[in-house]
Amino acid sequence: MSKHLPRIAMVAGEASGDLLAGLLLDGMQHYWPGLPSQGIGGPQMARRGFEAWWPSDKLAVHGYSLEVLRRLGEIIQIRRQLRTRLLQDKPDVFIGVDAPDFNLGLERDLRAAGIKTVHFICPSIWAWRAKRVEKIRRAAHHVLCVFPFEPELLARHGIAATYVGHPLANVIPLEPDRLAARKALGLEPEDTVLAILPGSRGAEIKYITPAFLQAAALVRQVYPGLKLVLPAVPAWRATIEGMAHAAGLDGVLQVVTGQSHTVLAACDLTLIASGTATLEAALFKRPMVIAYRMQSLSWQLMQRKQLQPWVGLPNILCGEFVVPELIQGAATPQALAGAVLEWLDARQHAPERIAGLHQRFMALHHSLRRNTSALAADAIRQVLAA
Repeated sequence: MSKHLPRIAMVAGEASGDLLAGLLLDGMQHYWPGLPSQGIGGPQMARRGFEAWWPSDKLAVHGYSLEVLRRLGEIIQIRRQLRTRLLQDKPDVFIGVDAPDFNLGLERDLRAAGIKTVHFICPSIWAWRAKRVEKIRRAAHHVLCVFPFEPELLARHGIAATYVGHPLANVIPLEPDRLAARKALGLEPEDTVLAILPGSRGAEIKYITPAFLQAAALVRQVYPGLKLVLPAVPAWRATIEGMAHAAGLDGVLQVVTGQSHTVLAACDLTLIASGTATLEAALFKRPMVIAYRMQSLSWQLMQRKQLQPWVGLPNILCGEFVVPELIQGAATPQALAGAVLEWLDARQHAPERIAGLHQRFMALHHSLRRNTSALAADAIRQVLAA
């Protein structure tokens, strides 16, 4: 194996998949320096020498309705062209990183043609879309899992899997430096800081951000000295600033470009959209209010597929509502403000609640902290050797 450089094909969707795929490439290049890899990827993968035939943001869509329909034709065409290319010039292994709607069907066809396939990040069959497990069984020779309970669940369905830890648990320190983060953002050590993270997709900006900002304005009526910080991608900064003006937060809301980890390290608590960012907030050991709003048709379709009472990753992983969730119609500015105020009041009157949450999140952090690059690369090496 060491004398032969395997050829790797990969598909990563969106920025999060690009980051995960970059970590995979780090581990594989440790085994095979100069490893060739091609497919669909982003800048993190390109830094590791990945040859992107299409950029990963081509696969970035959100929801079930109009946005997806507008992009569906292009995405189907890309997948068709990629499948043809890979079947004509077969790689040693194909690795689908996240993007299950795109990757699982592609993996199934490649596996049927004799190409070894690996899927990185088990789709959330334990939370949504349980029927997807059959697709995984037909698609992947091996699944790399980021949560410790997933391999046993997959094994029940005859799917080989390896727990590799969650990459974020290594990126985020066990004890974040709050003072250094505040200094970087121009905040004072004694400030009370609310981080507002409504997401970065267009639909999230549209459906979530106004309610978050209106809620923050209500909270500041009770805590007028509260500092508000919102990390934004550059493309949405002007839109968010317009929404802040409409909410009466001119000169109050600090919008920063990127720096979401710095903002989470600096804050006392966060109002945050459901998604991977909530796991990041948990790893930063921050109290949070999780919320989500989307187009009504998308919500109706998603709700039918929900298998657990929780939506936010911290609650799913802890198996209980350790932080509040306000979803869709429940995510009114008044309700969001009320949930934030409960955490702010707890800082003064029930500090044991904050301390208990910190302990839960520290234990979660330790359980997810593994050498992900090395474990994932070793699993891929064994798939190739089989």
